[in-house]
Amino acid sequence: MNYCSHCGAPVALQVPSGDDRPRHVCESCGMIHYRNPIIVVGCIPQWEQRILLCRRNIEPQRGLWTLPAGYLETGETTMEGAARETHEETGACVTDLSAYLHFDIVHIHQIYMMFRARLSRPEWNPTEESSEVVLIDESRIPWNDIAFPVIKETLKFFFDDRRKGSFPFRLRRIHRRMNPAE
Repeated sequence: MNYCSHCGAPVALQVPSGDDRPRHVCESCGMIHYRNPIIVVGCIPQWEQRILLCRRNIEPQRGLWTLPAGYLETGETTMEGAARETHEETGACVTDLSAYLHFDIVHIHQIYMMFRARLSRPEWNPTEESSEVVLIDESRIPWNDIAFPVIKETLKFFFDDRRKGSFPFRLRRIHRRMNPAE
């Protein structure tokens, strides 16, 4: 951040009085700009023994597969956001949403909230955000073409839990993957 969103003056990184970490502070009006995590919400849409996956038509990871998920909007609950994102990315409507996984991804400032859900009816279609949408069985999951580590982890937990017949709520952290050259 270079400029204050309140008055347009330059900001400087400093620890405000009474705080314990650096913040962007306006050099003119004194406004403190907090950087908070982004909340991503999504679904594992199910129809019988298959789930709905979508091939990303946008960056990042264009062309790879994912579960429908995206940023939570102001004024909606996490459940509403997950259902909206599913519809935006797949054209599908979901029901019976159940909180399933919470992932903290601290190094990229994101929190993922994933829900299990049931398709209202077996109808979906490609969208601007997804070039392809498929109802797929576990045996056909394109594991090497999954867009994000958090989605791969979600799928692994889901299929393992389905085999066990129990879907406990989980709180997990995705750690930064270090480049082997580092």
